[in-house]
Amino acid sequence: MHYQYQTEGTCSAMIEFDLDNNIIHNVNFLGGCNGNLQGISKLVEGLPAEQVISRLQGIRCGWKDTSCPDQLTRALKQALARQ
Repeated sequence: MHYQYQTEGTCSAMIEFDLDNNIIHNVNFLGGCNGNLQGISKLVEGLPAEQVISRLQGIRCGWKDTSCPDQLTRALKQALARQ
């Protein structure tokens, strides 16, 4: 299933991704640090959502309370709750 998540507190504005049996595919960030976010997208491709949440949850960007990786975990939690 395809999901969209509007981020809060980060340079990226939105995250899109697909979940197939809780496996992550096709992660795309709109805005933000393009190279870093492409790297994150490739690193999480094919991984279980729960594993990505446990690894990336709580990462902060500088003085911010969140980061793009942390926002991805929030998006994944929201998607899992909808299933």
